[in-house]
Amino acid sequence: MGILSWVEKGARRMHWHHMSLLKLSVLAFALMAAKLWPPLLSLPWWAYGIVFVLATIPLLSVMFGKR
Repeated sequence: MGILSWVEKGARRMHWHHMSLLKLSVLAFALMAAKLWPPLLSLPWWAYGIVFVLATIPLLSVMFGKR
């Protein structure tokens, strides 16, 4: 079993509150990384916007795309 199939198998067992906790843990890790490496926060605001849009496009295509 590959790592991706293992992750997908685990994700199928998660409920909504598990996904919320996962998001919270990712947010906490990002804040910790920003605290430990201050140049990360020195990027212009639009750089974070580009990352947001690029990360959101695949999610929206899965959510609203035809199966």
